[in-house]
Amino acid sequence: MWFDRTPNDQLQLIWLLEYLRSHPETVAKSKLRLIAFDLISQEAANISKSLSYIPAVDITSDELATARKAWLAYAAPTPEACVGLVDNDLSALPMLKPALIDLLAELPSTGLGATEMRFLELIARGYERTNALFHLRSLRRTRVFSEFELGWLLHGLALGPRPAIAGLDDELRNIRRENLRDRDEAYLRSRLSITEFGRSVLAGREDFSRHNPIDRWWGGTRLTNDRLWRYGPSLTKP
Repeated sequence: MWFDRTPNDQLQLIWLLEYLRSHPETVAKSKLRLIAFDLISQEAANISKSLSYIPAVDITSDELATARKAWLAYAAPTPEACVGLVDNDLSALPMLKPALIDLLAELPSTGLGATEMRFLELIARGYERTNALFHLRSLRRTRVFSEFELGWLLHGLALGPRPAIAGLDDELRNIRRENLRDRDEAYLRSRLSITEFGRSVLAGREDFSRHNPIDRWWGGTRLTNDRLWRYGPSLTKP
């Protein structure tokens, strides 16, 4: 089993190990490789070369225990256990702690998570095209959401009662979620800019959630306007 460093890959890893915990015969036949690059971007020939320097290790009770602890924390109805987990020894799965830190950063600060705030930063600097926001991970500096999910983050920023950004193609209100071709064309037509309200949110003078609805999931935690867990220097209860 190969797993790279992205938060979604690490979540799949701990979920799968938690599932396999009750199938010891499968665990005994399995090997684990942890890689520090994006597997999906590699050519098959490069992956074959990687076999010489990326060890395939047995899955032991340490990996299973760490995965169980992390999965139960992420699936809990509040994020408190995940915050506490960051200070624990997670060395059995060495890329899990950075992934948890990235995930925790997506809990709201000024009503928005890290990726939404980074969108505001980039748009304020003049990045008006969605292809840069969606595809340039090094520019975005966040790794939690897929390209498809990034579009829904833009919706929340642009199409609520008090938008933080302007210029997102209005047709996106009506195009079905599964119609990826038309949605992609609408994203490419968009020319984004930050609103004055968006600048105030970015500067910390306004709270996005005081003017717009929040209803989404972070692991097992449902985030709503009246139940908004916030994460900055510390976790703040709603």
